[in-house]
Amino acid sequence: MTSAPRTVTVLGSTGSIGCSTIDLLLAEPDRFQVRALVGGRNVKLLAEQAKALRAELAVINDESLAGELAALLSGTGIRYAAGRNAVLEAASIPADWTMAAITGAAGLEPTLASTRNGRSIALANKEALVCAGDVMLRAVRDAGATLLPVDSEHNAIFQSLAGSPIKAVEKIILTASGGPFRCASLETMQTATPEMALKHPTWSMGAKITIDSASMANKGLEVIEAARLFDLAEDQIDVLVHPQSAVHGLVQFRDGSLLAQLGAPDMRVPIANTLAWPDRMQTNAPRLDLAAVARLDFEAPDEVRFPALRLAREALRAGGGAPTIFSAANEVAVEAFLNRRIGFLGIGDTIAYAMEKLGAPKVDDLKAVLHWDAQGRREAETFIARGQRNSVEGVGLAHA
Repeated sequence: MTSAPRTVTVLGSTGSIGCSTIDLLLAEPDRFQVRALVGGRNVKLLAEQAKALRAELAVINDESLAGELAALLSGTGIRYAAGRNAVLEAASIPADWTMAAITGAAGLEPTLASTRNGRSIALANKEALVCAGDVMLRAVRDAGATLLPVDSEHNAIFQSLAGSPIKAVEKIILTASGGPFRCASLETMQTATPEMALKHPTWSMGAKITIDSASMANKGLEVIEAARLFDLAEDQIDVLVHPQSAVHGLVQFRDGSLLAQLGAPDMRVPIANTLAWPDRMQTNAPRLDLAAVARLDFEAPDEVRFPALRLAREALRAGGGAPTIFSAANEVAVEAFLNRRIGFLGIGDTIAYAMEKLGAPKVDDLKAVLHWDAQGRREAETFIARGQRNSVEGVGLAHA
């Protein structure tokens, strides 16, 4: 007897993670029934995806694009909608599996809305756990939902644990490629352009995530996320720079065993792991050829050249709204760097300033999370706006 197709929703279908997810769904169209696809502004790609997968609903976040989406889907029978409320409604549609891949704080509310179905949530939005960890985990627990990590590092830990209890774990190790500036001097990083920072040596990702990789802010976000996902203390989470990007994560158990997950640097692998979980599915991702790789190198990260990692650990230890402020200030700083308003090293300066100004306020609900996210953004913008004229004692924008 053939089982019914698994129903799926993809939040952020037109982004990098979303496109990799669509690729997997298209490979086995009879195995999945697409309830909803949600995109940001790429209306043409969203319409193409919806038609290719025969989705029931397509939603574009930018309300001004509603007419264009309607024209593109005319005669297909696919329902369409636009705007923030439509995004939240799409996220709330019952589905067996939801990909939560709307990046940044904009993904918080849709991700929380998706938990109410009590089904499987494939989490690719770091900020959902970084900014709203307690709120998110409480919503998942109350709904009886299952949270499946999509980040390659967290998914590697998830696979390496293989159901082992957390009390058996001594520590986990997240790996980092080191990005384009792994061997760069501070002098080189000081004059780095967005084009230089966007040249990732191993991964193909969106601009925000690529810049986060270059600054190692992404690894800081992942340390915070890992603490939430696996209920670990900050000092139980190590980071190693591993330029080959073959080993994605390791678990060291109390008995001395060290288990690792390896694979090619292709996001379809961790996405497929969550999409088919608890089973496995075929993918077209390249296979890791260890003979071709030949060697696996590891080194400790340099928190002087990459202060964002140190700042993230400080935020995790401080608790409360400190991680929310870290994430918010980082988003603002990355956008400012991409728009050439600050230099690359100004990203860390901006985060440090916002964290120092706002501390670790209490956050009990989504309203508080969104408030401190806004405050973090405001302080970051203030610092950037005056940074060319003034230096803030102890922080400064000397690198801008």
